[in-house]
Amino acid sequence: MSGLSLSVLDQSPALSGASQALAIGETIEMARFCEALGYKRFWVSEHHGSQTIVGSAPEILVGAIAAQTTLIRVGTAGIMLPHYAPLKIAEQFRVLEAIAPGRIDLGLGRAPGGDGFTSFALNPGGDRAVERFPADVRDIVAWTSDAPLPPGHPLASVKVTPQTPGAPEVFVLGSSDYGAQVAAYLGLPFCFAAFISERGTGPALDIYRSGYRPSARHPEPLAMACVFALAADTRAEALRIFATRARARLNRDLGVRTALLSPDDAMAGASAAERARAERLADEAFLGDGPECADKLRAFAREHGVAELAILTHTYDIADRKRSFALLAGEFGLAGAK
Repeated sequence: MSGLSLSVLDQSPALSGASQALAIGETIEMARFCEALGYKRFWVSEHHGSQTIVGSAPEILVGAIAAQTTLIRVGTAGIMLPHYAPLKIAEQFRVLEAIAPGRIDLGLGRAPGGDGFTSFALNPGGDRAVERFPADVRDIVAWTSDAPLPPGHPLASVKVTPQTPGAPEVFVLGSSDYGAQVAAYLGLPFCFAAFISERGTGPALDIYRSGYRPSARHPEPLAMACVFALAADTRAEALRIFATRARARLNRDLGVRTALLSPDDAMAGASAAERARAERLADEAFLGDGPECADKLRAFAREHGVAELAILTHTYDIADRKRSFALLAGEFGLAGAK
């Protein structure tokens, strides 16, 4: 596929032996770096109570990143809507739009982004809020774009400030068919979390496209996918670095969420079964040297008919993350690649 656009999802991973504050600082550093390379968007995620992913307030991170960049679009993937009042989200992102006009993306999801106790602490009524997700997304779209709410809506008189010439770009995010259906019904862009459920990508995007109802801002469906990818100077080096990701996946399958381990520590003492599982994960991943990784990404984009991919990359060393994004920028001819 020619003209494939590349964006970034950064999850602020915590590192073993380092403060969690470092993870937030590295996210901002990566945003500046990826902007210089020419990536289209830089998105941050929302997780709570995790020792692995510590970006718990994406709306604040977006503001910090927007203040330190000038060209790249900045947004969330996503705001976990059941934790919050839709009006407050609309206000926050109207403020962000005022800070960085024409550069703000608002990705909305309904997953908890954490365990049940933490979710309850965030919003005791979150279980009921999940059921209101489609209506809450609809209201946020209206409140961020000055569009009218449906006739008879009890909050139709509410005015949202600040007034801005433009509006954030609202995306629905998902790792199942549900988000695809909501996005299609509301006429919104949709990004599928293929790094969570790669096999579900095709069915979800088919549902999105077949059920799409055109909207004023988006007369045609706009489908994206987010994948994990890792490029290095050689395939052997990519496999070495990937040990960090493999260990995190092995631990997650056991319900263990800890800070990322270095490649040397990640598989130390691993059982034969764990090593075999790590090898399978590597075989299935978008990894390799620059050309190999880029070819796998292009093949995936062609298979699913998407013109934009968001790339998620976890490494222990930020230098390895930067090298991966730099190599892919070169393979795809991004404006800042050298």
